[in-house]
Amino acid sequence: MLDAAFFVRWMAAAAAVIDREADRLTELDSPIGDADHGRNMQRGFAAVRKVLEAEPPATPGAVLVAAGRQLISSVGGASGPLYGTLLRRAGKTLGEAPEVSAAELRSGLSAGVDAVAQLGASAPGDKTMLDALVPAVAALETSFGAAAAAAEEGALATVPMQARKGRASYLGERSIGHQDPGATSSALLFAALAEVAG
Repeated sequence: MLDAAFFVRWMAAAAAVIDREADRLTELDSPIGDADHGRNMQRGFAAVRKVLEAEPPATPGAVLVAAGRQLISSVGGASGPLYGTLLRRAGKTLGEAPEVSAAELRSGLSAGVDAVAQLGASAPGDKTMLDALVPAVAALETSFGAAAAAAEEGALATVPMQARKGRASYLGERSIGHQDPGATSSALLFAALAEVAG
């Protein structure tokens, strides 16, 4: 069973990996976005870590809701609302249970992914974060490691796609050949989860 402390460690691990990979995320964003994804995510997750360390919430759901709220208020562009929605909806789905199972986490994240799809009016294949999130959540049924691998594969699979949503879609065919930064940061989130789950 996973308690609130596990979720705080997950968000701290996510902040650390995004901090390490921020330059790469911005590099990926340069040709098809605003060249700010790495910096935005770095700032957002640093703020999440700070808030959770200062006042750790008592339940897994509350950790994710607090993290989501912080991302919405501190991350610019579309990433803040999308990541914030993912975590807040997942947290609300988990409710007030003091501990949750891996299966319950999967259900919560699945609800979060559905909310992201609705907010962005997008689907897998549109070259967005959903291309990493959807396979990751499906693979959570197997293990945390499988979810991280599926997310990474999903992010890599965005390279040959033409973007149909978001800023990159304005480029049309010129978006082909670039890895989607949102899918890449989503894969980092699952890499952090697998790392914390050990």
